[in-house]
Amino acid sequence: MTSRRNFFQAAGLAGGAIAAAAVSRVAMAALPEPMLQTRPDTMPPLVPNSGRPYNPVVTLNGWTLPWRMRQGVKEFHLVAEPVVREMAPGMKAHLWGYNGQSPGPTIEVVEGDRVRIFVTNKLPEHTSVHWHGQRLPNGMDGVSGLTQNAIQPGKTFVYEFVARRPGTFMYHPHADEMTQMAMGMMGFWVTHPRDTHPLIDEVQRDFCFLLSAYDIDPGSCTPKIMTMLEFNLWSWNSRIFPGIDSLNVRLHDKVRIRVGNLTMTNHPIHLHGHEFQVTGTDGGPVPHSARWSEVTTDVAVGQMRQLEFTADEEGDWAFHCHKSHHTMNAMGHNVPTMIGVDHRDVVAKISKLIPDYMVMGERGMADMGEMEMPLPDNTVPMMTGQGPFGGLEMGGMFSVLKVRKDQPPGDYSNPAWYHHPPGSVAYEWTGALPAATPAPEQGSVHEGSTHTDSIEVQVRKPAGGHAQH
Repeated sequence: MTSRRNFFQAAGLAGGAIAAAAVSRVAMAALPEPMLQTRPDTMPPLVPNSGRPYNPVVTLNGWTLPWRMRQGVKEFHLVAEPVVREMAPGMKAHLWGYNGQSPGPTIEVVEGDRVRIFVTNKLPEHTSVHWHGQRLPNGMDGVSGLTQNAIQPGKTFVYEFVARRPGTFMYHPHADEMTQMAMGMMGFWVTHPRDTHPLIDEVQRDFCFLLSAYDIDPGSCTPKIMTMLEFNLWSWNSRIFPGIDSLNVRLHDKVRIRVGNLTMTNHPIHLHGHEFQVTGTDGGPVPHSARWSEVTTDVAVGQMRQLEFTADEEGDWAFHCHKSHHTMNAMGHNVPTMIGVDHRDVVAKISKLIPDYMVMGERGMADMGEMEMPLPDNTVPMMTGQGPFGGLEMGGMFSVLKVRKDQPPGDYSNPAWYHHPPGSVAYEWTGALPAATPAPEQGSVHEGSTHTDSIEVQVRKPAGGHAQH
């Protein structure tokens, strides 16, 4: 993490020609230090050192933005700028974001805090920030042209309001939204309850991440902003598997996972090995009477969902979007299906003319995961990742919940793969198979059943009707 002392140098590296533009050092000196983060790792929770206490969240492959207290006001500084985001090892994308990353840093406050956010624009066009889901004065809502003037390049605007209700929120531009959100401009916002809340439980682990999608051709670096449907990179916090960190918890921890969706489609988020409840949305906590157990919940466009469960099953549990194409990387939409067709000789001939030629395998997509064909620069395989038993054949919106009894409280480091107790792993059967038993013929009576020639059925009609036999 860097601060104002090397802010201009870092901004120049991330922002290219527009770099440190029109914001003077004198003007910047009066603002909170613009903290930057360029590492894609999951940073430890930021324990508050001023203001009201709270239990901090952990942003998956992200971080929480520090603040300063000034006369009782919690002050933050967001810098909208071009960034380079490593989406997975070996692949980097040229995006737009905040403070060195896409998504931007998570903002954490406490219910009742007066918050002041300075927003400096280092983009090549105007922008604004909408505080999605917040109750605030209309002039602070961040819709350029409607509630405020747009923030022009090189200018700094100030937003100030009271965090009036606890919950899970996000921030994003409301200016040239199609371009700026497609380029990765978004961030998480968490307002913690000030006091004990009857609908908000204490948890030991509190994770958050945003769902985002990009269309980046293999070999290129910049998203195609006009794409409406055919995205090829589905990400959590602008990271794709195997670049998404695991969620590491202690056995019997109460876990909360906050998910926000800023893609153009819904995502059924599925957790293995546990049942969870949806305990909150961007509208606030869900009443107890409206909760039920799930293993998959749909997160629609523009929605936030809080999932809570007790991690009482030790192991490495898959956690992913259940749309199968969303757990693949850089998928080509025009790859022909060749299942059942032996085309190896043809592929060898075409590959001499077109080195990057690739079609689906004759036995399925798993063949492609086994091929060691050269890839274009700056991309990753469609199906990738290694587990303790071999290839995971995953990508995109996929991670692992790692539950360990020996994970120390508050420790978010990644443990090794789970060591299964003897006899608890599915295995190949090598013995004789039992003889197949023929199914009974249709209409036959199973031994022990009672056969009757006639069955009386009574039909009861609605009010005024008569029962019929």
